[in-house]
Amino acid sequence: MRHRRKGRHLGCNPARRKSLVRGLVRSLLLHGHVQTTEARAKAIRPEVDHLVTLAKRGDLHARRQALARLPDREVVKDLFDTVPERFPDRISGFTKMYRLGRRLGDGAPLARLELL
Repeated sequence: MRHRRKGRHLGCNPARRKSLVRGLVRSLLLHGHVQTTEARAKAIRPEVDHLVTLAKRGDLHARRQALARLPDREVVKDLFDTVPERFPDRISGFTKMYRLGRRLGDGAPLARLELL
């Protein structure tokens, strides 16, 4: 039974899940897109939206909060330098997900997540 188990667990323990989400968010912010399973794409969307919202705020406290969520200084610096110009009037919804079909090996549904 799933009593008191909120959120997406992605079939792994909390430490591995945290590492997986951080890695996917880092790849998405570095390259602008990432191809993964639908469940993982849906799991990292709120993280990316929160980081972009922090970058739009742009103050020191927001930068420190972003570094706490994503401890990669180069990615956070790039995020805070480029994102406010890309999304000046958009409030939310900074990512777009495209469904790509199923993976050949195990039939998992694939998705491509992109920054707008």
